[in-house]
Amino acid sequence: MKKQSPHPIHSISEQHRILGLPKPVHPLISVFTFDDMDHTRADTRPQTLVLELFCISLKRNVTGKIRYGQGYCDFDEGILFCTAPGQVTSNITDDHKPSGWCVVFHPDLIRGHALGQRIKQYGFFDYAVHEALHLSDQEETLMISVMTMLRHELNERIDPYSEAVFMAHLDLLLSYAQRFYGRQFMTRKPISLDVLTRLESVLSDYFSNDKALSEGLPSVSYLAEKMNYSDSYLSDLLKTYTGQNAQQHIHRYVIEKAKSLLTQTSLTVSEIGFQLGFDFPQSFSRLFKNKTKVTPLQYRQSFA
Repeated sequence: MKKQSPHPIHSISEQHRILGLPKPVHPLISVFTFDDMDHTRADTRPQTLVLELFCISLKRNVTGKIRYGQGYCDFDEGILFCTAPGQVTSNITDDHKPSGWCVVFHPDLIRGHALGQRIKQYGFFDYAVHEALHLSDQEETLMISVMTMLRHELNERIDPYSEAVFMAHLDLLLSYAQRFYGRQFMTRKPISLDVLTRLESVLSDYFSNDKALSEGLPSVSYLAEKMNYSDSYLSDLLKTYTGQNAQQHIHRYVIEKAKSLLTQTSLTVSEIGFQLGFDFPQSFSRLFKNKTKVTPLQYRQSFA
């Protein structure tokens, strides 16, 4: 049997039609609950979708698992999950009885607004499926209250002030999501400590096996893949706990490695740069001086 290709959804109205929802009151933004869906039509829907929209979902009581990207997520507990345009998701089948809320908006809604630029700072839109936000009852109530207000604003009337109000509510939702993710990072400190240990181990293995000579400096994507995280989640987790993102941790490790080679070997600065994965010695010297305020040669001479 030929595998079905994901069905693309480019508009709010198309999403409503496929989910069996009433016609949206606004072409670029919608708020609905899963109770609003016509579940009797579930067997006629595409199995997988590519949603070209931003989506903020608060889901609970979904039987089984829902596909997102390359993974699956169990929504038996209240979970907030944010997806950016272009991700593959699975549809909800007829035997599922989900509850919860969904805010979906087209990228055109925020284009030209400050949120359109600021949304790039919200790394959780790029988090992997197992990195969803587990909300406390109080946090869940707070998020639902904002979604309820946004829905009321949509259903009340559309006037010249509506767009500014939409932006304010979306801003508040995303700010709360960022705060609650910060709380989740901090309440999982033992996990964070384990992440630091694993990070050091991955970097140590990389340089011990001379991967830098053939593959260059390790990338954030390489570390994230080895540690089973998305790039954004790993960086945000590290920044919350240490104040430095993943790229800064790579640079810190490289500089410490360079200091050891400068003081314990007779390798030239160029040789050390190549050994650490730099294509050009100037790039190594530039990074070293940026991080230590002295050149590699000056650092070596200070120990002479």
